[in-house]
Amino acid sequence: MNLLNKIVQSDVFEYLDLIENQSVELILTDPPYGMGIDTWDFFENEKKYFEFIENFLVCAIPKLKETGSIYLFNNAYNSAHILQILLKNNLRFQNWITWYKKDGFTSFKKKYNRTQETCLFFTKSEKYTFNHDEIRIPYDSESRINAAKKKGILKNGKRWFPNEKGKLCNDVWEFSSEKNRNRVKGKTVKQFHSTQKPLEMIERIVLASSNEGDVILDPFMGSGTTAVACKKHNRNFMGCDLDEKYVNFSLERVNNFIF
Repeated sequence: MNLLNKIVQSDVFEYLDLIENQSVELILTDPPYGMGIDTWDFFENEKKYFEFIENFLVCAIPKLKETGSIYLFNNAYNSAHILQILLKNNLRFQNWITWYKKDGFTSFKKKYNRTQETCLFFTKSEKYTFNHDEIRIPYDSESRINAAKKKGILKNGKRWFPNEKGKLCNDVWEFSSEKNRNRVKGKTVKQFHSTQKPLEMIERIVLASSNEGDVILDPFMGSGTTAVACKKHNRNFMGCDLDEKYVNFSLERVNNFIF
């Protein structure tokens, strides 16, 4: 069965069984968080949830090439547990990325309000793709950088000149959440998919950890953002979702996306 550049309706474990081992350069996915966000996010208890995540990773990791990477979104609490699962399966830790969502929709009174999510970045070996120049970000001080372009800045006895593409990307990412950026008359509205990630953020991962023609796997395709990013940047994608309405939505986004 040819799964390349297709999104299919399937149970995640049945789908992974169809994929050849060591055939994927990047796994980029946003699995359930076990927080009851939607019908697909309910689990009997925490133990069952982490069993599900571990079983998923045990099935998914062999699909990665030896030069492959995995990016996994979740909340900070779950990520602390998932990190241990990834280490136990001999993957190599690279970054704990903090996504600052800029939405501020929590209102805790006995602890700090939650405005971030986590993205774990692991690799299968120390030889992996990382295109640092492709994901440079703007410098903080535009005026200082403009001055440095002419004369440079003296550092350790040498003159440093800014890179035209910007500074190297750090591990705190600022992207507004979809519900925040899609307000209607200043009010948040229910999104078709409750956990859709910003396209620009997914593009950053695709550009950093894959090259044109590589295969990227998202076995929790959801709203199809990974597939859209792959199509936009000439990567191949593979993915599934258990819910038919999300599969149809994803396919429509991919087929109708205007670059």
